[in-house]
Amino acid sequence: MPTITVNGVRLFYEEKGSGKETLVFSHGLLWSHHMFREQIAHFSKRYRVIAYDHRGQGQSEAKAPYDMETVAEDAAELIQNLGYGPVHFVGLSMGGFVGMRLASRHPQLIKSLILLETSANAEPVENLPKYKTLNGIVKWLGVIPPVANKVMPIMFAGSWLAKESNQAEVKYWKKQLMANKRAITGPVEGVIYRKGVESELADIKCPTMIIVGDEDVATKPEKAKFIQMGIEKAELHMITGAGHSSCIEKPEEVNRLIEEWLLERK
Repeated sequence: MPTITVNGVRLFYEEKGSGKETLVFSHGLLWSHHMFREQIAHFSKRYRVIAYDHRGQGQSEAKAPYDMETVAEDAAELIQNLGYGPVHFVGLSMGGFVGMRLASRHPQLIKSLILLETSANAEPVENLPKYKTLNGIVKWLGVIPPVANKVMPIMFAGSWLAKESNQAEVKYWKKQLMANKRAITGPVEGVIYRKGVESELADIKCPTMIIVGDEDVATKPEKAKFIQMGIEKAELHMITGAGHSSCIEKPEEVNRLIEEWLLERK
């Protein structure tokens, strides 16, 4: 299993494909690089693809601190060590928090930025009691079924969860969610207590595309619009029937949008 030590932590990563262009995929909270399995399979046919696990998640080392500034520096060092020049950075939710920080603070590393289901703002105060309660349960008991049942509607569109033909996938991803160890509480705190980066959006000069599901309840479409308005010439696309995990829920549509985006950058 390939790992790399960056910024004092050992990160797991997957590398597939080859080509002049490199794509780096950065996953959302409670998941791993595996959430991009459809994108890795698709884009590794024509591009060099790197997908990694954040510290404390997936197969990476669980080591504090977990704040977004530290996690962003993890990604910066990973790209410096593996990137082969500026990369196309694809970040979903937490991965988007990382991507915006990289594009603002390390512009030489990012050729283009693709943001999915993310926000430039701090976590809304009204969400904190619910997330703190769930995280407290996980700290003692792990991601037990009652917790997973609360989290799944946050992570996925209601219409996607209810569709009969998706039930095998729903079961699969619920099992993935419940596989998180109790140490996941550290990364959760890093996300829910993150600082906003509203003031840094104007510093992002690389081409930027934003994707959001119209049923995303975790980072609602207005959050995506806010990012678009803050980054010069940023593009915004909304995917019907997708929630907070569009790369899983609507992989063909996400792949098409990213493919067209990359072709325009050549």
